[in-house]
Amino acid sequence: VQLQASGGGLVQAGGSLRLSCAASGSIFSINAMGWFRQALGKERKFVAAIKWSSHSTLYADSVKGRFTISRDNAKMTVYLQMNSLKPEDTAVYYCAASAFTTVTMKVASYDFWGQGTQVTVSS
Repeated sequence: VQLQASGGGLVQAGGSLRLSCAASGSIFSINAMGWFRQALGKERKFVAAIKWSSHSTLYADSVKGRFTISRDNAKMTVYLQMNSLKPEDTAVYYCAASAFTTVTMKVASYDFWGQGTQVTVSS
C-alpha cells in the first residue's frame, strides 16, 4: 500500500486547510485510515481516523469540533478538513492505513504510512 499525502501549508490562526491522502496498491487490506501529527521534538500523536466500510470515526480530544475526517471510496482518498486552526496545531501531518478491524488511536496498529506534510499555523 502506498499513501500520498498533500495539502499542507502555512495559514494564520483561525484559518482552514484540507489535507488529502490517496491510497494505492493492495488497498483491499485496508480497514481504516487515520491522520497523525508530530510536532518538532515531540512524539507522533493521533489526530483522527475513519473506517472504510462505515462512517465510524474517531478524533483526538484536541481536535474535536474543529477537524473533520472523511473519505471518498471511489477515489481511495481520505481528507482531513481542519478549521479554526491554532498555533499548537503546527506539526508534520502523516496519513496512515490500518488492517486492524476497529478504528484505533494506536500508532502501532497502523501498517502503512505516507510521507508527512507540513502544517504551520502562525499566531
